[in-house]
Amino acid sequence: MATYKVILFDLDGTISDPKEGITRSVQSALQKMNIVVPDVDSLEGFIGPPLQLSFSDYFNLDEIQIKNAIEFYRERFKGKGMYENELYSNIPLLLHSLKEKGFILVVATSKPTVFSEQILQHFEIDHYFDLVVGSNLDGTRTSKTEIIQYILDAYKPYKLEDFIMIGDRKHDIEGANKNGIDSIGVTYGYGSYEELSNSKPTYIVGTVERVKDILMGSQVK
Repeated sequence: MATYKVILFDLDGTISDPKEGITRSVQSALQKMNIVVPDVDSLEGFIGPPLQLSFSDYFNLDEIQIKNAIEFYRERFKGKGMYENELYSNIPLLLHSLKEKGFILVVATSKPTVFSEQILQHFEIDHYFDLVVGSNLDGTRTSKTEIIQYILDAYKPYKLEDFIMIGDRKHDIEGANKNGIDSIGVTYGYGSYEELSNSKPTYIVGTVERVKDILMGSQVK
């Protein structure tokens, strides 16, 4: 039975559902780039991965266009988009239970750290987390592999088997695998079961309750 000590949580699609804020901010940015996308549901793929990657993958923007698109995105996101967001059911209860049991809780997200901290404060769950690690506003440290490595370096006294990453997209699982730690793929977010399964997580679950079961040691690997 695995015994974890440091729990890494993705933010978007794992702790909260940011769909409205992210997709509408992307839509607004694209409109300023003279790209019209009337259906925000078609922009769900932007939830989770770094913006640089998504603007390139979905709209084939070049480096300068991507920089401009991200600036336009942040104009709306900072003022409104980050608050068009809601916690997944039972997340506060999960965090409270884990903290009571003495787990170290860390946010590991590709979203800029400054925005992530503001969102956690908005939902009044920031006090549960010992550390929040996201990307930098200058576009560096965006990959989950880098972010997880930064967290491992911050907790050097701990062994790799003490850590576990929880996320809803392949980037979360691949980042955990590359750093040699366990992972939980959650299907209640924005990654499909197929996407997560192909990334080879330690566990795949469909609810916050099942995450709790694993972390509390009630499931054997």
